[in-house]
Amino acid sequence: MSSHHETTPKTSSGWKSILKRAWPTVRIVLSIALLWKATSGIDWHTLFDSHIQMQPIWFLAALASMMTAFICGGYRWGLFMQAVGFPRRIHSYIGLYFAGGLINQGLPSTLGGDSYRAITATHLTSSGNLSDTKELDEELHHSVDLGHATPKLRLSFAMTLVDRLLGLAGNNLLGGIGLILGGATLATWGQDLGYAVMGIMILAGLIIATILAWTPSRELLQKLLDRLQMNQAMPGIKLAFSWPTNIAQAFLAIGIHCLTILTLLFCLKAYGVNAPIEGLMIGLPALSLLLMLPISISGWGLREATLSSVLALWGVNPSLTVLASISYGAITVLSVLPGAYFLLKRK
Repeated sequence: MSSHHETTPKTSSGWKSILKRAWPTVRIVLSIALLWKATSGIDWHTLFDSHIQMQPIWFLAALASMMTAFICGGYRWGLFMQAVGFPRRIHSYIGLYFAGGLINQGLPSTLGGDSYRAITATHLTSSGNLSDTKELDEELHHSVDLGHATPKLRLSFAMTLVDRLLGLAGNNLLGGIGLILGGATLATWGQDLGYAVMGIMILAGLIIATILAWTPSRELLQKLLDRLQMNQAMPGIKLAFSWPTNIAQAFLAIGIHCLTILTLLFCLKAYGVNAPIEGLMIGLPALSLLLMLPISISGWGLREATLSSVLALWGVNPSLTVLASISYGAITVLSVLPGAYFLLKRK
């Protein structure tokens, strides 16, 4: 009886360990399978015989647009970090943002890009260098246990989470606008869904702003932060969600996602496709939500399958959508290559 209870946890732990080691391989296989599915229906001979009118200049516009999106994202995250007492080195945070984005593109790593920039930022000095590099290397090569982390590391992760939440809010708001403009093409209830998404996001913003404005609720939130050893997080939270800065943050979040939509639009134009902007405003935000599920490597395969299905509703050739989507993925990788400098600089 007792031996059964002793071996069951070990067996369960063993399966978890095996699954954890195998999951990166599973994601690669799933990405390849999804990419094959998306491209299997393309008649490449007929497609190239149609003499696609490629305009490479649009690829340069797409690269500029995506790099601008990363710069704006890094700038926003840097403002939050500075607000809670981290060094005032905005360009260093932008560099770490690029490095995190490069890791998220599939570099072999024991942690994701968000964790990398949150951990590394805690070692950033006012001169822009990194302190305690040996300790930093050790932290980067072990899983993060926030329950036993230092208050400084908790604070850094909190601001990274705030940055991600604003990104999610901007994604949902833009998707809601897209559904209002073109949801009727997607489904009979598409436009109603858009209004519902917008209503939910606006209501959530008002509730959070009210909590931060009303003294009793704000003091209660501060007590919770104190208990979590993140007593300095309030300035960053207020910068993100309090009135009226939340309006500016909403516009910035939507603007960043608009830049990624422009990137895909430019990729489509490079192949001579005039895609409807409302279709892109629905497709990319929906894809961003799907990418929260860790089932592919940086969205490869899932992106192509999703976008070709969505844009087909507007009459866009699925084959050209797949080509543009692959180009979009390649341009995303190119846009975060500056992050390699900051990764190598630490070495």
